[in-house]
Amino acid sequence: MGGVIAVAHRGDPYRVRENTLPSFTSAAEAGARAVEFDVRLTSDEVPVVVHDATLERLWGHPVRVAAVSAARVRELTGGGVPTLEAALAHCAELGVRAVLDLPERSAVHARLVAEAVRAAGHGSRVWYCGDPGALRAVRGVDQDVEIALTWKRTGPPRPSLLAEVRPRWLNYRLGLVDRETVERAADAGYQVAAWTADSRRVMRRLRDLGVTMVMSNRIGTLRAVLDEERRED
Repeated sequence: MGGVIAVAHRGDPYRVRENTLPSFTSAAEAGARAVEFDVRLTSDEVPVVVHDATLERLWGHPVRVAAVSAARVRELTGGGVPTLEAALAHCAELGVRAVLDLPERSAVHARLVAEAVRAAGHGSRVWYCGDPGALRAVRGVDQDVEIALTWKRTGPPRPSLLAEVRPRWLNYRLGLVDRETVERAADAGYQVAAWTADSRRVMRRLRDLGVTMVMSNRIGTLRAVLDEERRED
């Protein structure tokens, strides 16, 4: 898989409400090669696609996702919050990868999500990112899945963590990415991913540094920047 992978962060959130199936459709139509979305568990341990711990910001209900059932989430959001199963099936229909972000540190949560992905037969179409502890648990469930180890510190990840998680990418907040970061990762055998790039200037900088996965809330703009590179070639 050559070139920079354009990842739609939560879909196409400036056009369509984030982390919904229509937002994923919009992202795919804008040229995304993958869609990143967040996965949490309901009280009955159904994985659903929502970033926040509550339904307040997007759906106007100040209730914790973990405190209500999947049926109640569906009722409160008019079916707007998809289950993980529905999101994975939709991405497969669209022909895009799914990048699953695990916002919680719970190893139990991560294992349940990874087991659900495997049971649905989508393991080969999924990449994971998120808390290092959660990603350890994912690796324990699936030895073959590809992982982008999210890292928020200036220093490199510990060798012991890298050995446990075995990531393909080191996934940095964009402000931490410079030439030294990319070269150090390459020397150690890793690629670099970055989030969340929303301006053309930043997108070009990351592209030119050799970052191979870029997440953006403005997927159409990112796609245009990457296509611009191809025209120059």
